[in-house]
Amino acid sequence: MARFELKLPKMGESVAEATITNWLKEIGDKIEMDEAVLEIATDKVDSEVPSEVSGTLVEKLFGKDDLVKVGQTIAIIETEAGAATETAPAAPATATIQETEAPAVAEVNKIVESAKQYTAAPATSKDFSESEKFFSPLVKNIAKEEGISITELEAINGSGNEGRVTKNDLLEYIANRGKTPAAASEPAGTPGATVTPAATNPEPAVQQQAPSAPQTATQQPAKSAEPAAAKAIPVSVNGQDEIIEMDRMRKLISGYMVQSVQTSAHVQSFIEVDVTSIWDWREKNKNAFEKREGEKLTFTPIFMEIVAKALKDFPMMNISVEGDYIIKKKNINLGMAAALPNGNLIVPVIKNADQLNLIGMAKAVNDLGNRAKAGKLKPDDTQGGTYTVTNVGTFGSVFGTPIINQPQVGILALGAIRKVPAVIETPDGDFIGIRKKMFLSHSYDHRVVDGALGGSFVKRVADYMEAFDANRDF
Repeated sequence: MARFELKLPKMGESVAEATITNWLKEIGDKIEMDEAVLEIATDKVDSEVPSEVSGTLVEKLFGKDDLVKVGQTIAIIETEAGAATETAPAAPATATIQETEAPAVAEVNKIVESAKQYTAAPATSKDFSESEKFFSPLVKNIAKEEGISITELEAINGSGNEGRVTKNDLLEYIANRGKTPAAASEPAGTPGATVTPAATNPEPAVQQQAPSAPQTATQQPAKSAEPAAAKAIPVSVNGQDEIIEMDRMRKLISGYMVQSVQTSAHVQSFIEVDVTSIWDWREKNKNAFEKREGEKLTFTPIFMEIVAKALKDFPMMNISVEGDYIIKKKNINLGMAAALPNGNLIVPVIKNADQLNLIGMAKAVNDLGNRAKAGKLKPDDTQGGTYTVTNVGTFGSVFGTPIINQPQVGILALGAIRKVPAVIETPDGDFIGIRKKMFLSHSYDHRVVDGALGGSFVKRVADYMEAFDANRDF
């Protein structure tokens, strides 16, 4: 039988790796072509990896929660192709297979055998279940084979997602393990038992004997350990409190929000806009629009069409920042905040939004919104955004102060539409009437967008909304 390498497929220009969240098939299971074998998660969306062939799953080269790079082999599927070679007369069957297998198959076998060295743990190996930190099965198996204790493993500074210890981190630690014996044997409360003296002095033994100089050198590690000690302080809870661990998406969102605030100098501009004409036009045309186009007509595509038009007027709002450089984007790709089934938010992107008419915009908005709710977004659907719009009015908020979606420099929040008394100016004088109004909240990066540009942009959006043609066609 032939062996097929199932690789992690390319999932977008900026997606280089993914985390395995669940195996849908176990070793020995039959798999049909295009049937999902496992579930993966990128930093944006979750998706499935289907099989390109029919066969039997014989090897899983990675476990749940392992980080895999695009193009890496994640599983081996045995197919029926090439079965005829086994019936040919020959000596022992093992010898026949070795002689007739293709070079690619031989290479696969090498990969599998190499992976087995790490994935097959001896029955008498150590158990790391007592640790509160997460370690992938591959890391655990390597640690068991190398005789690394739980204490040592927990002390390694991981370079992976959320500080996880990766295989490379562990192998680097093992390679340097014999070079720093004092660090492993030093009591926890002893100051100065770190690599800092060795790094600053090529003769650490002499430095340890010196009565005064080492003290200044060894005070630095003690200071660097203070933040870690502070993190370890447990949160005080009582018997009525419930502790809930954040899910993967919430952890990612948390990291993005903190990073954005630390990166950009956020400033906001607010403006109230009369959308009575838009409200009346939609009420008059929504049923005919759905009957003719097969799509629901919400306010979102109308507002997105207007934002795209305003971005063409203010191209310096359609930029990103890379170090000391401003990247002026040619395409207008509008991000649209959408709700996920678990209550979290995600931002799919409408590509080339300025080239879409209202019908095309409505189809794009509905498609991305429906697939977001169903958890069917693809990684490419969330890439390449140049400006973002979020509708806080969906939850009844009058306005908000949204956080910029990096590396963009602006985000517009649409508030709830309300009936309010307003002064209406006419040639015959002013009078009070009931109007439909909403607030626009514009957050922008004050590093590169000053108040004049940020305020002028949101004012242009408001002007387009109030000048909406109530007699226009779809």
